[in-house]
Formats: sequence, structure tokens, C-alpha cells
Amino acid sequence: MAEKKPEPVASGFDLNKATIISLLYLAGFVVGITGLVGFVLALVWKDEVAGSWEESHLQFHIRTFIIGFVVAVIGTILSFILIGIPILIALAVWVLVRSVLALVKAQKHEPIADPKTWLF
Repeated sequence: MAEKKPEPVASGFDLNKATIISLLYLAGFVVGITGLVGFVLALVWKDEVAGSWEESHLQFHIRTFIIGFVVAVIGTILSFILIGIPILIALAVWVLVRSVLALVKAQKHEPIADPKTWLF
């Protein structure tokens, strides 16, 4: 009888496409331009991951960037009358929460339940 080899235990950090984009979005709070890099990578990679659990992540990240960009423009314009500042703070929290939640799910290889949602 052949001895069954144990499956390797997943240890460490899995650097899959969804994780890379989440990390780039998070790094955007410090570096700035990495959010745009993450958006471009999501667009480039979306056909490669079609049909996999990562497909929902890339769709989620693309929507996060587009919605975030529109709200950032509106918040920046409204910041001249001071109402934009709370909008920009809320936007930062929104992007942070969405990115962290997507990162956690990407490490578990779980799809995003509803990638078209505006919420989390």
C-alpha cells in the first residue's frame, strides 16, 4: 500500500493577483500613485482570472477605484467650501475598509460575495 504524502501546509503570505492589488491600494495612502498602478493591473489581469475566485476581486477593485476617483474629485471640489473634507475622510475610510476586507478574503482564496456593491 502506497503511503499518502501529506499536503503541504499553506504558510506565509500568498501573493496572488487580488492580494497584490489590495496591497497597492493600501500603499496608495503613503505613496499615492500605487492606487493607479493597482487599477491598471486589475484591468490588465481581469481576462486572465476569468472564471476563478479572483475574478470577483478584480471587479471589486476596479469598482473601488472608479467610485473612489469620482468621489475624490467631488470631495476635492467641495473642499473649498469645507464640506468636502469630511467627504474625503469618509472616502479614505471606505477605501481602507474595502481593501483590507478584500485582502483578507484573497488570503483565504474566497471570492467577494457581491463585487458590484457600493458597500463592503
